[in-house]
Order: sequence, then C-alpha cells, then structure tokens
Amino acid sequence: MNKKMFPKIYYYDQDFIDIYNKSLSWIQDKVILQKVADRGKKDKNYYSENCDYIDQMQACMSSFFLVYSNGEYSSTSAIDKFYQLQEESGAIRARYDNNNAVIDLDENEENIGFPIFAWAEYNLYHKTGNKKRISEVLPILDKYYKWIESKFLKENGLYSIDVNKIFYKNSPRADAYYPIDFNSLQVHSAYCISKLADILNDKNLSLEYKKRFFSLKVKINSLMWSEKDGFYYDLDVNENILEIKTIVGFFPMLSEIPSEDRIERMIFYLKSNNHFGTPNPFPTLSVSEPGFSEDGNGYYGSVYTYMNFFVIKGLEYCGRANIAREFTIRHLYYILDTLMPFNKIKGHIWEAYKPMQEGPAYFDFNKKIYTEKGLICYLALFSISLMIENIIGLTISLPDKTVYWNIPTLEIMGIESLSLKKNQTTIICNKGKRGWEIKMESEKLYYFTINILNKKEKTLPIPSGRCSMLLDKL
Repeated sequence: MNKKMFPKIYYYDQDFIDIYNKSLSWIQDKVILQKVADRGKKDKNYYSENCDYIDQMQACMSSFFLVYSNGEYSSTSAIDKFYQLQEESGAIRARYDNNNAVIDLDENEENIGFPIFAWAEYNLYHKTGNKKRISEVLPILDKYYKWIESKFLKENGLYSIDVNKIFYKNSPRADAYYPIDFNSLQVHSAYCISKLADILNDKNLSLEYKKRFFSLKVKINSLMWSEKDGFYYDLDVNENILEIKTIVGFFPMLSEIPSEDRIERMIFYLKSNNHFGTPNPFPTLSVSEPGFSEDGNGYYGSVYTYMNFFVIKGLEYCGRANIAREFTIRHLYYILDTLMPFNKIKGHIWEAYKPMQEGPAYFDFNKKIYTEKGLICYLALFSISLMIENIIGLTISLPDKTVYWNIPTLEIMGIESLSLKKNQTTIICNKGKRGWEIKMESEKLYYFTINILNKKEKTLPIPSGRCSMLLDKL
C-alpha cells in the first residue's frame, strides 16, 4: 500500500508509528468499491467492516480517520448511503443489506442507531471546509433529529429508549428508562446542527436547534446529575437516579454540558483506580460497583475502544487535552500489548479489552464468549484519529485556515504531507544543533497556533515554502 495516501507521522515511540502504519494497510482491506453510473467518473469507495451490510455506527466513526486519507478514500460515501435511504418520516435505520433492505436488529423495533450523524458532519466540515456539503445534508439531519424526537422524546423533556436491549447486550443498566448516553448524544446533535446552520447563516434553523440544545441541557443537568456523587446517572421510569456508575456518565462532556466544577469532579472518577482509572482505561462499569468484572463480561467492565473515543473527545472539548492524551496513550499501549504480546504469538484486534491486564475482554464470561475480533474501525479511531489529534496534538480547522498544535512534551513528533484541502503541509518538532525547533513546509499560507508545554501560546502566519522556528525564541 502507498502510505502517502495518509500523512506520515513522526513520534518518539516506534511502536506507535508501527500500529499507525499497520492500520493504514488494514483499512485498505475494508474499503469497498462501488461502480458509478457515469462513465469517466472515478469509482466511489466506501468503508465497511462487513461485505454483506453497512452499519451506521461504523460509517460515522470511519469518517473520523478516513478524512486524513488525502482524498484517496471517501470519508462521506458510507454516510451518504444512509442518507439516500432516509424515509419520508425522517427515519434512518442502523443497518442495511446490499439490496438496501433494513436489517432487523433483535429487540430494536425502530432499528435505530446512535444519533451521531450531525457530529460526524461537523467534524468533516472542519477537516475539509466543504460548505456545499452542509447545504446538502442539513435538511437530512433536521428530518432525522425530528424523527427521533417524535419517537422517543417524553413529556418531561428527556428521551427514553431501551439502550440495554438495543445497544448494550449484557449490561448492568436494565432499569434505565431515561439513558444518559442517548440524551447526551442527542443534545450533541442539536449543538452540531445549530453550528452547521450558523455556517450557512440560516438564523431560523440555528435558533431552533439552540433552543433544543439548551432545553435538553437544562433537563440533563437538573435531573440526571447527582450533586452528592458528582456524577451523571441514568434515570428509572419514575425519574429516580439509578446510582450505578457507568462510562456513559461522561458523555455529557461531548457538548460541554457540565460546568467547570462538575468537570473536575467527574475527572476524579476517571483518574481513580477505584473507579475508571484502571491500568487500561476506561472500564464500562466502575471498579467500585458490585457487578464489576476484571474479565470484562460485556458491559460489566470491558474497555470498549469506541466508547473510550467518546470520552477522550469529551475531555478534549472541555479543554482537558493533556489528560485526554494521557488516557489515549495508556489505552493504545494495551491494544499493542494484546496485538503483540511478550510470548511472540501473534495477537488480534478486538472490540473490547480487559481493564486490568492485556488481552481481549469476554462478552459473556460464563459462556466464555469473547467480544468481536478484527474490528479495524474502532482501532483506527485511536491509531489514526487520536494519534494525530490527541497524541501528536494537532487540531485542524480548514474554514479558519488554522492548525493548532498542543505540544505536551519536547520529543520528536510531527506530521508530513498533511492535506489541508489543496495545501500539502509538513510540521515536525525536532532537536537540532540550535535546540528544539519546528520545521514547516507548506504550499499555501495558513495560520499556526502553538501551545508549548501548556505554558505559552502563540499564533503565527505561516507562508508558503519552507521555514523553521526555534522554540526558545517564541
């Protein structure tokens, strides 16, 4: 595979470079070509873990790393397949087969998936700067949101859905009637739709979704937060808090719902080895809960990589980039230890891992059934997306023509051939004879903001061509 499809990364730990490069080759095996009707047009490709069906969660999540493929792989075509199948009611189902028929999922009457389309589109806009796409997808997102609203919004202003049957098999949340995760993802959708409407200067739609966002935010903060515990919980059918600490209690951070004081109280649980700060972070159930299992046992303690992605991004959005980086590195090391164990026997990529040691988690410990094997999509969220954005520390916004680099430590790191639309950019931090310096190469002007060790931040215009700057001089 030509690795120049994706940027080349520089990092002081070769194992991280290796898993990044391996992920690139594994992705190639998951990209499916579909023939297009017009001759002369390039065949479109889309990402799918399974040749027999497309999955909404994987379609949305894959966009977070395919967007770095320099246009070689489409980050939108898998999502577009779902948009094309939207029903008149606004419904979009979680899975479709190759004949575009809905795949019925056990006990999921509406065949609904997590409401994350709007989040994926908001991220894509900042990575691609494609304003035209927003005008095309915004009506779809609006209809989809309102369909969910019509089906699952209750009179108290919260959403009710049986997540235990629909999303999480073998979970300790049997009594959850108002789930904190679904409400958090739906409020994040409202937040993203309002931002996308702002980009198009659609003031009416923006105001409409700002109202939805603030209304649901208030409900989550007033009904689902425990001031006593400093944690967000599910509610039962009578709106009573269910005091079971699960990883989804951190999902409100995605839309910056908690205040600064609440964020600090929540982070305590992420750091505590009595709760979610296990050697391999983060278990789906707190260590302090009676049902916690060191073997995983589904959502009784397994470390699900895709759920970690939600938490890491929540920390980042709440201004906790350094903590997010620390947890990203820790989880990635456990993925590496499971893939390349000390006994030299080749390992595998898994959907979930054990919280206390390397190795795959059990989905059902009693039946000795492991979680799913070989899911590259969720690995690539860490080994590509978070590798670039949280470990190396680069945040890109093409509409703003800006690259933000949070340099957490003075080590060799950087990126080569990063595509900023039609601008190939290289940014590398290295130690030369004159000290630590950043070498840059760009085809066009952009603005570069650098945060050095969380002590000093500076924004500079970077001209086309090559240049370098000494960190001591900044």
